[in-house]
Formats: sequence, structure tokens, C-alpha cells
Amino acid sequence: MPNRRAACALASSALASFSAVPAARAERSRTEGYSLQRSEREWAYVLSGQQYYILRQGGTEQPNTSPLYTEKRQGSFVCAACNTALFSSEAKFNSGTGWPSFATMLEGVEVAKNNPLLAAVGGTEVRCRTCGGHLGDVFADGFLFQGTPAAVSGKRFCIDGGALVFRPSDGSEPVSGEAPAKPVELPSWLQPPKVGSSGAQRAY
Repeated sequence: MPNRRAACALASSALASFSAVPAARAERSRTEGYSLQRSEREWAYVLSGQQYYILRQGGTEQPNTSPLYTEKRQGSFVCAACNTALFSSEAKFNSGTGWPSFATMLEGVEVAKNNPLLAAVGGTEVRCRTCGGHLGDVFADGFLFQGTPAAVSGKRFCIDGGALVFRPSDGSEPVSGEAPAKPVELPSWLQPPKVGSSGAQRAY
């Protein structure tokens, strides 16, 4: 599993020394206190495997895999689990980290309350305010990204694309942030013989 904190810390030499510091993660339950309640079995049923891994287990997707990383259209980014609006396309910028990044959040995002020192070094977890799903982490290094909205806000929300769905403003089809499934390649001894090959026999 990729270490997002390490990768993001290496975004600049100024943060390289922090790359091994773990993020300040919240201890709060992902269910208790949230308005949308489901059992973990129900979540596992309604979410895909990747979505469940990120939203309910706090996992991190591989960088540069989500189609939302390069999404540049106008629209909103909503929670893949409950459709709560989380981020606006106006806040999105290219951080070069491999994960969709935003300078500001909408009201649907919850930022965990953690030790300020740990948060400044390793980032702070962000969740969906409605369902408690893990979204990613927020870092106080926006000043590093000059010429982007993050330089103004001072923050960088580093988000797992698999936790999101993008809804374009033009009304076109929503785009899931999940990484495309890789085709399963059978070992050579299980692959069917190619037509015309010496191993194939003609049926009469």
C-alpha cells in the first residue's frame, strides 16, 4: 500500500524530512455520531471492494490510478457512499502527487480534531460528514503550490479518488473515481491456442 504521507512530504525538499512521520489519524468510530447509519456488512454490500477499502477501512489507493486525478471539467465531487457534496471543481488543482487535490472543502467534509503539532507534520484525516467515510488527508503545505488555489488557502486536501464520484455541471454522466480494473491475464499454459497455430487442431 502506498504511503501517501511520505509521497506528499517528498513534494518539496522542505518537507522531505517529514516523510516518515505518520499522519495524525482520528480515533473516532466511522459509524457513531453520523447521520447515515449502516452496518459494515451493509456497507460491504453497497460499495465496491475498492470503495469499501478506502471509505470504511481508511485505505489508500495507488497514486496516479484514479481517473479523477486528471479531471478538469466544471462540476462537483461527491461522496461515493452517500452522494454528499464534498469538493468543488473550482478548488481542484494539480499537486503532482498522484492523488486528486483540493485547496478548500465544502460543508460536507469533516476534519478530524488532532494534536496541532502532529497535524502540521503529518496531515489530518478528513471524512464525509454524513456517513463517516474516509476521504484522505489535509496538509498545511498549500504555500508550496504557488499559482494555485492552495497557495491562497494554505491547505492541500489530498483525496483518494475512489472515495469520490464526479458530477459534471453540464449534466453529462457522472464519473466514478475508482481505478479501472486491470484485466486478468491467464498464465500461458491456461490460454487457449491461437487460431492457425501448430497447437490448434481443426475440427471436422
